[in-house]
Amino acid sequence: MVVPDQQAHHLIKDLGDGLILRRATSEDAEQLAEFNAHIHMQDDSKEPDQRVAQWTGDLLTRSHPTTGPADFTIVEDRNQKKIVSTMVLISQTWSYAGIDFKVGRPELVGTDPAFRERGLVRAQFETIHRWSAERGEQVQGITGIPYYYRQFGYEMALELGGGRVGFLQQIPKLEGDEPFSLRPAVEIDIPFLVELDSQMNKRYLVSCSRDADLWRYELSGRSPNNVNNSVIKMIESETGNAVGFIAHPPYLWGGMMAATAFEIKPGHSWASITPSVMRHLKAVGDEYSAEQENAQNFERFGFWLGSQHPVYEVIPDKLPKTRAPYAWFLRVPDLPGFIRHIRPQLEARIAASALVGYQGEIRLTFYKSGLRLVVEGGRLVGIEQWKPEPERGSGDAGFPGLTFLQLVFGYRNMSELKFSFADCWTKNDQIANLLDILFPKTASSVWPLS
Repeated sequence: MVVPDQQAHHLIKDLGDGLILRRATSEDAEQLAEFNAHIHMQDDSKEPDQRVAQWTGDLLTRSHPTTGPADFTIVEDRNQKKIVSTMVLISQTWSYAGIDFKVGRPELVGTDPAFRERGLVRAQFETIHRWSAERGEQVQGITGIPYYYRQFGYEMALELGGGRVGFLQQIPKLEGDEPFSLRPAVEIDIPFLVELDSQMNKRYLVSCSRDADLWRYELSGRSPNNVNNSVIKMIESETGNAVGFIAHPPYLWGGMMAATAFEIKPGHSWASITPSVMRHLKAVGDEYSAEQENAQNFERFGFWLGSQHPVYEVIPDKLPKTRAPYAWFLRVPDLPGFIRHIRPQLEARIAASALVGYQGEIRLTFYKSGLRLVVEGGRLVGIEQWKPEPERGSGDAGFPGLTFLQLVFGYRNMSELKFSFADCWTKNDQIANLLDILFPKTASSVWPLS
């Protein structure tokens, strides 16, 4: 939801000491881009990150599907007439096992080092969270450095990124004609991309939904140098029929060229198509290494497709290195409301399990708060907040802090949580079994709208 620019001049809050919190306007674009380029530059670089600057500029000046200038917060030092802290809210839709839900993504969070530890980020999060709630967004998700966003009600609870890596000598040599070729995707390909994207997302618990408008943005909405830009390629058979697509960044990641999305049409073989894709990644890597300024030598190819993907199964010997997924920080301000939203999937899991027709009450203690689930005949007829007693044994299962979110989003199962947290427990084996049925560990792959 883009707020009209004419409303953007409104002051949000006077923070004192000459600092104000306000919405951005399009007139802030150049200064905001420069600020973010400096704040978010790579640790091993002394140069501002121009790709981050371009991302900022695109959100402020190009036609993003959900985000515009007034979705940025700015803390401005009126005395020095400069920006000292900022963030942005990017709205989008994700899917939980086929059930859509609205998500707000706080991003580009940064503060001038001279103004840190003054509560400026917290003040902006309070504003961003209020905006997100007004838009009906049930979850907020952010990528970022370890721990930091836990301070603002977030838990690392959903897998992020990761993949498999191979070396150039493991790419199979071509014998004869290339059976599959790749070309840049164009607008006429969008219906096919929508279809394959929907198919791809069914493989995962949590994914990001893309309609035709969002695919149009992926193809032509960003500037080429935007850090989040993807090159979308169609895979075609020798007869010129589209059989799949890949996405890859428009530059090398270190010395690697990686596919960040890869899907093929049903009825076609991953084993047959993948060698052509590997050779294409090598060709692109060689090109970028030769042409792009400051590019590292191209040494590796990869499939950056999360913890699970069919390509890993067909060429395991050619992908010797594994990069385990990192994690999304998630915030769920109304947990009972979100559980009610995904109730159809939870009931379907019970119906397909050994506990079909289950009857009973499950009281989950989070120590300072809790959740009560009432199940009758396998249906969740009650989902509500519950106040646990202070004793250790209060309830049927315990989850310290926000760790229950790891279970809800398939990031960890009960055994893993119990191993990691001594104060995570279940009253008996049946409760543990039921929780694993309701919330099984399941791979997710969120390619977010940025």
